Amino acid sequence: MAGKKAAEGIKQQDGKYKHTVDLPQTTFGMRANSAVREPEIQKIWEENQVFQKVAEKNSGESFILHDGPPYANGDLHIGHALNKILKDIINRYKWCRQHQAPLYCTCIEEVLSKWFEGRNHTVVLQSLDQKARNDLTPLKLRAKAAKFAKETVKNQMSSFKRYEVWADWNNPYLTLDPEYEAAQIEVFGQMALKGYIYRGRKPVHWSPSSRTALAEAELEYPEGHVSRSIYAIFRVVSASLTSSLLQDFPNLCLAVWTTTPWTIPANAAVAVNPKLEYAVVEVKSLHDHGPSSGGAKKKGHGLVMKDEKKPFLIVASELVPKLEEKWGVKLVIKTRQLGSDLENYRLLEGMIQHRCLRYIHPIDNRECPVVIGGDYITTETGAGLVHTAPGHGQEDYVTGQKYGLPIFSPVDDNGKFTKEAGQFSGLDVLGEGNTAVVKYLDEHLSLVMEESHKHKYPYDWRTKKPTIFRATEQWFASVEGFRPTAMDAIGHVKWVPLQILKFAICLISETSSAIIAQKGSDAWWYMTVEDLLPSKYHDKAAQYEKGTDTMDVWFDSGSSWAAVLGKRDSLSIPADLYLEGTDQHRGWFQSSLLTSVATRGKAPYSSVLTHGFVLDEKGLKMSKSLGNVVDPRIVIEGGKNQKEAPAYGADVLRLWVSSVDYTGDVMIGPQILRQMSEVYRKLRGTLRYLLANLHDWKMDYTVPYHELPRIDQHALFQLENVVKSIQENYENYQFFRIFQILQRFVIVDLSNFYFDVAKDRLYVGGSTNYTRKSCQTVLAAHLLSIARIIAPILPHLAEDVWQNLPFQYTTQYGTVAEYVFESGWPTLNERWLALPVEEIDFWENILELRSEVNRVLEVARTGKLIGASLDAKVHIYTSDARLASQLSELCAAKNDADSLHRLFITSQVEILPSLEDQHIVNIPYSGECLIQGKSEVWIGISRAVGSKCERCWNYSQQIGSFSDHPTLCSRCYDVVALQMPSQVVAVS
Repeated sequence: MAGKKAAEGIKQQDGKYKHTVDLPQTTFGMRANSAVREPEIQKIWEENQVFQKVAEKNSGESFILHDGPPYANGDLHIGHALNKILKDIINRYKWCRQHQAPLYCTCIEEVLSKWFEGRNHTVVLQSLDQKARNDLTPLKLRAKAAKFAKETVKNQMSSFKRYEVWADWNNPYLTLDPEYEAAQIEVFGQMALKGYIYRGRKPVHWSPSSRTALAEAELEYPEGHVSRSIYAIFRVVSASLTSSLLQDFPNLCLAVWTTTPWTIPANAAVAVNPKLEYAVVEVKSLHDHGPSSGGAKKKGHGLVMKDEKKPFLIVASELVPKLEEKWGVKLVIKTRQLGSDLENYRLLEGMIQHRCLRYIHPIDNRECPVVIGGDYITTETGAGLVHTAPGHGQEDYVTGQKYGLPIFSPVDDNGKFTKEAGQFSGLDVLGEGNTAVVKYLDEHLSLVMEESHKHKYPYDWRTKKPTIFRATEQWFASVEGFRPTAMDAIGHVKWVPLQILKFAICLISETSSAIIAQKGSDAWWYMTVEDLLPSKYHDKAAQYEKGTDTMDVWFDSGSSWAAVLGKRDSLSIPADLYLEGTDQHRGWFQSSLLTSVATRGKAPYSSVLTHGFVLDEKGLKMSKSLGNVVDPRIVIEGGKNQKEAPAYGADVLRLWVSSVDYTGDVMIGPQILRQMSEVYRKLRGTLRYLLANLHDWKMDYTVPYHELPRIDQHALFQLENVVKSIQENYENYQFFRIFQILQRFVIVDLSNFYFDVAKDRLYVGGSTNYTRKSCQTVLAAHLLSIARIIAPILPHLAEDVWQNLPFQYTTQYGTVAEYVFESGWPTLNERWLALPVEEIDFWENILELRSEVNRVLEVARTGKLIGASLDAKVHIYTSDARLASQLSELCAAKNDADSLHRLFITSQVEILPSLEDQHIVNIPYSGECLIQGKSEVWIGISRAVGSKCERCWNYSQQIGSFSDHPTLCSRCYDVVALQMPSQVVAVS
């Protein structure tokens, strides 16, 4: 505040000495005008092939960031922007450090023409009328899908370029390329020869609407889905260890709850939690009011609850009150036992009984067991017992594998019951089939209650229709044969953040197999079996059958290390870094690890970095229905209403990416973007200040370090610490710390102190004055360093600064850097960093004292004693002899830059010998403080003595001493006497 008030006097000079003041000059605008300027800068880079030149000149170690996996079709969202910009920041930093970082090949998802059996051909099919669909052959469909894919690639590539992501856009890798397919088949072949490939059945997310299996990444969970849930009962029939239960409680049943009644025909067991307590309850008559309404939920009792002879039920003890309320009945607990007692092993009369509790399947009368499930069995919903169908659920499948349960899935590709489902054959499981099962259960006294249940449910993100879990015949890669090697490989990888290492270990330890079949090649469709076989097998072609299975998307992208890193000359295995979202732990990270370990015995990456998802400002998931979607294109280019959605430009978006701790979920929204824009504005203002005050600077003017004033040496010490710290955080990928360091450095260390204090010697100290040259030496160092350390994050701003440099910068190799990315990374100056500890402590004291002085100055200003801080004289007393000596030394500094009154931006400073009355009687304002928590300091403020200098506005008793310039102080008189009159144009 004090500096601003003082500087106003300098800026408002319009008298006869205006031409002697060195006001700042620059063509670098305060407004970024990003919508115009950023494309201009990108054009400069493209026309001058800056990217290619930098890559060719770099001679350091190689750094390979392998990009992947495929992105979704259509326009990019803010999550894509976060991902690609993070990668670009890392690559640009590596280029600045002279690394040979190959222009990473970006894999943008093709609408794979290979995926005839479902997947992305749905997008193409939806754009065709019925006649066009009928005329399609597999090859025609694949050709249309390939065309659509390449158009998508082109559109997404354009968006990435606008984010200012540098890459070899003319040579991306696409998984539909024949070379990629060949490498992928080679990986498959090696795994098959090692015996890791086998045929089996396993439940997968299946989309009846697109007739294809889906990966987790291809699912969405829209709000508002309502399922038809039921409480069903299965009648217990036998078990030696529970014979007393059957005698004491005839008509004993297990109560289960499910949101997928259509899976009941495939039931193979009922699972319990061994740690939960279960109770046998007697069902008493219905309450008059019937079941609890539960709001707007649709409910209805089954016939069994209206029958006079009601069954005894086994439910989780903890859920009894909730079930009473929900069912509208009284449940009387008759006996209790742990879930572990309901399963196989129990010592009875010295003998181990192996038979578990068994029940009759409610539809086909099979005997089925009660088994132990996992932690997925809770008391949050349901009855505490879980209907288990290994053919229709992941947890069910795992439990089924443990007990050797049959994998039964009587549902076809269209989501309809097969003949195996008997009377339900041909019915749609998500429609009339579901209804038919519920009706059957009710008619056979196996339905307690039906109700609507609102919950998250997986939908096909392409067709926007519900999916099902369904077991299908698939090719698998068994992990059992190389699990120990995979676990060892994980330990040799650097995981960022570190906590994901535990997750990765857990994931591999629990994975028994991976689906690899769901994708194919054009050749498969037009070549005969004989053509596909090696020549020596042609005569045996009749013994072979051409299957219709296609390679899975994750095996597809998981082979990229072989197809890209292993095949391109500038690349090698392992990659230094894989970087994707947290969802890729079960996806690309895992599939890449497993395929590489299975064939090479090693991980395909040295490091893995994971980022979270992007949420809105309130921490909510983005959705069109909530109206909280942030479109990166609108962030950059602006919306229809530029007031509500201004064009921030790519750099502000990139600044946001650098500001967030991406190791967790991150937030963005209008308010956050405004904050980012303000930070960007302040940083741009800092760079403009530097440029404008170096308008007459040449590198030849550099003042040697040992001749610099103390304040300037300290400023260089701070600068080098910032550069060193930022470099360390780039190396550790902690960009949010870089953002924090820059923000503090620019606003606190520079703008609030050094720049504030420097204005006096820069503007009125004299063009050729030593202290002005020393200050410009420091400003030039700051400008060159800041421009280069922000370049990986804010490339447009850094280049805009570089194109407005008032002097040439020559690299350590003797070449002129015409563009910021040709300048390299700042070399740390160890001499600047070697500032003595005593000097560092001294400046900490000065800065703290200056803040306290400003506080008392503000009190004096409020009291109308002064206006600007230059109207004041500061009086200081401290009993700390060492501090008093240091302050007195500054008052008598040989150079004007270190003078204490210049640091305070006041006209005078006096160090008092004591606080006796004769010293403080005429000082109207004062305050006291502790410096560094130990040195007591008294601060007084009075009016400055003497008259006000017309040129610099400092007060001096020497004014009037010079007849030819009677309104000037001695310093200004010396400057004016030496300077030749010249008109200086100020920055508007």
